[in-house]
Amino acid sequence: MAGASTPAIRALSAAGVAHRVHTYTHDRRSDSYGGEAVDALAARLGVAPAQIFKTLVIELSTGALAVAVLPVPNSLSLKAAAAALGAPKAAMAERAKVERSTGYVLGGISPLGQRKALPTVVDASASTWDRVLCSAGRRGLEVDLAPADLIRVTGAVSAPITA
Repeated sequence: MAGASTPAIRALSAAGVAHRVHTYTHDRRSDSYGGEAVDALAARLGVAPAQIFKTLVIELSTGALAVAVLPVPNSLSLKAAAAALGAPKAAMAERAKVERSTGYVLGGISPLGQRKALPTVVDASASTWDRVLCSAGRRGLEVDLAPADLIRVTGAVSAPITA
């Protein structure tokens, strides 16, 4: 995947954001995509599992889709994510809606470079790290960047959204 380019990587480059792309071999039998990234990258890169973030797409009670970005080891508080985005409730979005809206496949959904920009909330814990990793838009591809850049490029709000 050397020289891999995805909409997420192109969005970072276009915004002039310093970033590094990391690859690992995705096991097609795995359905724990975030866990797979942690297992493959945490020790190799010398980062804590909580520095590797997952991207979840939720459906707000208003019917709109939104994005929640949080550390892989943590669970999402749907109530907290909805509140951070100004909605009373949220539920996990259906896979077909997620893939159609973002342009990415499950397990490779990046908060960056989505087909349709969605309201985004990044867990407040991101600011405790100098760098975080998130999907670069393909299974087996992660991007490493400053949390402030992740928030700026996605137009996100930051709030505590873990359960």
